[in-house]
Amino acid sequence: MDVFAPFRVGPFNLRNRFVMAPLARARSDASRAPTAMVADYYAQRATAGLIVTEATSVSPMSVSRPGASAIFSDGQVEGWRGVAERVHAAGGLIFQQLYHLGRKSDPSRTPGGALPVAPSAIAARGEVHGVNGPVPFAVPRALGLDEIPGVVAEFRAAAENARRAGMDGVEIHGANAYLIDQFLRGGSNTRTDNYGGAVENRARLLLEIVDALAAVLGRDRVGVRLSPHAHGDGIFDADPVATFGYAAGELNRRGIAYVHLIEGSTPGLRQTPADPSKALMPVVRAAFRGPLIVNGGYDLASANAVIASGAADLVAFGALYIANPDLVARFRRGAPLNPPDLATFHEGGAKGYIDYPMLA
Repeated sequence: MDVFAPFRVGPFNLRNRFVMAPLARARSDASRAPTAMVADYYAQRATAGLIVTEATSVSPMSVSRPGASAIFSDGQVEGWRGVAERVHAAGGLIFQQLYHLGRKSDPSRTPGGALPVAPSAIAARGEVHGVNGPVPFAVPRALGLDEIPGVVAEFRAAAENARRAGMDGVEIHGANAYLIDQFLRGGSNTRTDNYGGAVENRARLLLEIVDALAAVLGRDRVGVRLSPHAHGDGIFDADPVATFGYAAGELNRRGIAYVHLIEGSTPGLRQTPADPSKALMPVVRAAFRGPLIVNGGYDLASANAVIASGAADLVAFGALYIANPDLVARFRRGAPLNPPDLATFHEGGAKGYIDYPMLA
């Protein structure tokens, strides 16, 4: 069994086990709606078994740099409809990744300059690139207990918008120190109500969002992304085995489409545990028996190895898909890979976005 073998995810028969990872390329327009160029970009990569879109904000309170995308307005839905249509015309499948930045939102771009929201009033470490340049992340405002159902409703509305746009499903971004991850981890969640303290409480927001989106789309069209080793902005958890083991078990009980795990397979990656014996992929795999996607520096050999071992079912590729729209064909033929243009990864126009050469 290898990455070229077909695989079933939810109601879909994937033609291979390549997943295009969500990649924040920041090419949407001033209203955060994808343009025709964005549709070109995704259509070029439609030979992947599954495409997961760049993270799309579910709320005006979840905003970052210019060009980042969203799906809370009608214009944004229309833009994403153009993307889905192009991908489907090319024979591909596409899930919309939904997220809320939480404490990492940019208050210089939120409505009325409102403070970002989070589980607790604890700032992320690092800087946000605001309207007037880089500034430290703001100390967020802790969400009131009566406000949390509104966050769930924002995710539900975004899932309904993704369905209107013609997306095949959605991926809930519960990773990378964004709002859901902030609730999940004890280091960023010091609440003492039903959403803090015990792991059952800290996981409550994630699971409520999963249940809400499953009611809209069906549980077999809902995936979840997790990043148990992320620590870049100071996020941490005192007992990640218990936290992520519990979350994975509850996702298994719900029978969702898949879990997408940012694990890290290459030494030096920011999210790779310093001690390989502490890697949490086995913990998640043991608790979640549905399809498992892994992501983190894989090449063809390591992707085939992890699938052959049974440790994972599919592999998501990030930077390789930026530079190689026809990655499946290049791997199959043993063709050289295009070198990536790092300067155009997260901003710019067509250069470094839709102009990478493809095989004849």
